[in-house]
Amino acid sequence: MRVSTTMYVKGVPGRQRGFSLIELMVGMVVGLLAVLVITQVMTLAEGRKRTVSMGADAQVNGALALFAMQRDIAQAGYGTAAIPEALGCPTQYSSSGGSGTFTLAPVVIVDGGANDASDQITVLQANTTNFSAPMGLTENTVNPPTTATPFKVASSLGAVAGNLMVLVPLTNNSTGTARAAAWTSTLPCSVFSVTDDSGSATTALTSTQIPHVNGTGVRAWNQNSVFPAMTVEGDPTVLKSVLLNMGAMVRRTYSISAAGSLQSADLSLTDGSSPAATELYPQIVMLRALYGKATGGGTNPPINTYDKTAPTTNAQWQQVKSIRIAVVARSVQYEKDAVTVNAPVWDVGGSATGTIAVTGASSTLAGCSSSSACLKLDVSTLVGADWQHYRYKVYDTIVPLRNVLWHS
Repeated sequence: MRVSTTMYVKGVPGRQRGFSLIELMVGMVVGLLAVLVITQVMTLAEGRKRTVSMGADAQVNGALALFAMQRDIAQAGYGTAAIPEALGCPTQYSSSGGSGTFTLAPVVIVDGGANDASDQITVLQANTTNFSAPMGLTENTVNPPTTATPFKVASSLGAVAGNLMVLVPLTNNSTGTARAAAWTSTLPCSVFSVTDDSGSATTALTSTQIPHVNGTGVRAWNQNSVFPAMTVEGDPTVLKSVLLNMGAMVRRTYSISAAGSLQSADLSLTDGSSPAATELYPQIVMLRALYGKATGGGTNPPINTYDKTAPTTNAQWQQVKSIRIAVVARSVQYEKDAVTVNAPVWDVGGSATGTIAVTGASSTLAGCSSSSACLKLDVSTLVGADWQHYRYKVYDTIVPLRNVLWHS
């Protein structure tokens, strides 16, 4: 009989076994699958978060951009619309920093063209500390006016040294009972600056005299070359040519930059130069605008047409009663898939095909409701070939030109 000689010592465990290679591989596969699922969930959640947050930023930028232009357009025409016969006058200026011509109108739209580029909107308004009232001339002046000859007015109330003023050539109408536009392309309006030198009777600002002596600083605006060959007549009993007090004149142009931002540029009051544009709100990729015109007859007819055709006569400028604008805001988030199938559209409402005509509007555009008419907003001009991988939001409003309406 064989006796086992194996000895067991108390407290010492027997042989231990670990995981096999197959078990390790199965565990790693399960772990990797879990990591993959978690990663996909986190990636999807983070993508949704970026889409929402970037979309919110675009909405804020779009709303602020629309508000900024709406505020300026609502104030446009102050100081100029008080004399309806002045609207549309080609106005020339010259100063130490530059010279040029602009249209004496509350809002001027520059069409972006057939390639659906963004429009430009230029707003003009007076900016005075008190008020802006037109000043009728009461005496003839030299032909042409010079900076050495002050303008004689019925009252200079509201004028102070440094104010910019616009000389508007007007005349009697055919019956001699009211004023009428006398300005033409060869007889334009002129910008000058008010001066006040008490050392001389002809250079002092008085209650009935507006001097405009040449010099430096704001006086650099006073150039004989801006005054055309004309006889500026005045009559205390029959209103004729007038001076419009523009104060610290605001002439601001809104446009879309190459980087896709709403930008603005103001005519410099220091020297008449055009400084570089200032970017206001990012991710604004398109700006479109329309004139709201009341072309019907009668007294104060309603607006019946929206288009981008620039008026060319005083009568046509007096028909412009509102401005309709739209901006397209783009989310900065690039999406892997094409999330915008059709180009954004500007819904101008069902009235576009009824009593109010909107030039170019159609109810057959992709993405437009069958009960409305829309204008296509081709954002590919600025965004590029991958425009469909971004999300867009259209903001629009109608801004009445209240200064024009109050003086209609």
